[in-house]
Amino acid sequence: MPFSSLGLSPALQIALAEQNYAKPYPIQTEAIPAILEGKDILGIAQTGSGKTASFVLPILEQFQTQTTTKNRHIKALVLVPTRELAMQVNEVFKALSNKLPEKTKSLAVFGGVAINPQMIALQGVEILVATPGRLLELISTRAVSLSAVKILVIDEADKMLNLGFKEEMTQVFGLLPKKRQNLLFSATLSDDLNNINRNLLRNPIVVKVEEEVKNLDLIKQFAYLITEEKKGPLLRYIIKQNKIKQVLVFTSSVHRADAVAVKLNANGIDAYAVHSKKSQEARTEALSLFKSGKIRVLVATDLMARGIDIKFLPYVINYELPRSPKDYVHRIGRTGRAESSGEAISLVSPEEEHHFKVIQKKMGKSATLINGNTIDLKGY
Repeated sequence: MPFSSLGLSPALQIALAEQNYAKPYPIQTEAIPAILEGKDILGIAQTGSGKTASFVLPILEQFQTQTTTKNRHIKALVLVPTRELAMQVNEVFKALSNKLPEKTKSLAVFGGVAINPQMIALQGVEILVATPGRLLELISTRAVSLSAVKILVIDEADKMLNLGFKEEMTQVFGLLPKKRQNLLFSATLSDDLNNINRNLLRNPIVVKVEEEVKNLDLIKQFAYLITEEKKGPLLRYIIKQNKIKQVLVFTSSVHRADAVAVKLNANGIDAYAVHSKKSQEARTEALSLFKSGKIRVLVATDLMARGIDIKFLPYVINYELPRSPKDYVHRIGRTGRAESSGEAISLVSPEEEHHFKVIQKKMGKSATLINGNTIDLKGY
């Protein structure tokens, strides 16, 4: 089914072609027509399934025929859990709106940076992508009003609840007009989300796409059994021996992410670490350099990885295992996307072996095991 059959205008179809969107993902095929009809949506879909465009496109389409509102009275609000995701979603709005006859201004706002420039930039904004805390700050200064919001999107709602935004989200809901369209997207459906669903959505169309699970078939998984103290040399060995030019490395803590990046740079491998302790400017620069291929390695914690969306990332390496099988699937799902193959490599210490077996059992797939302790790591 082509995009032309989903009820989108020729201008949006041109923008899609320019951005190399060849055909709709399953979630786009189901969600876009329903959103254009004004229906509420409950979308259960992993990152990388095409969900961002599934709400960006119909929002832009609807706003082409709607009247403008007063200045600083936004028409669409997209709530997201992280700064990186806010910027990413806003980039999609900008890229897909550049051919529209009626220009629609969007903006991403988030904490960790000065608020005054965001207050000024809100002039004329119709679509606002925001983290809840910064949004409430801007509302308190009268820089923005929610009284004219026609569409509310909650993106990655499961992560927002896990990160403790529930109270702030409740405050935001209280400031919105009762008559509006609601679009909720999540990777999972927990009890908390069921409560939000019941209180927020009106007879929603449920769209469930297990895109990331399918992607696992495109991912070759390897696990090196290695002692903890040899993980650093083995990581450098894998990168150099395989001539890896772009790899996302996961650690479980801020401290370890910094330590791994420092060691890589000391051994001639360009690397940046991104985590919650880094400034927004540093994180944005690191992600930009990584996406453009100017640095080989990005070392990230799980939270920061939510905003990393690269279509053709060839390698992911788990320096440390995540706590849950779901997080493992999310990590390795950064590769094997857009119908391209990828490799996921895990460095598994003796203490992690049992946990890794549990992950594989829950996932229903096994990694190829390699005894890393037999590899000569001298000089790495």
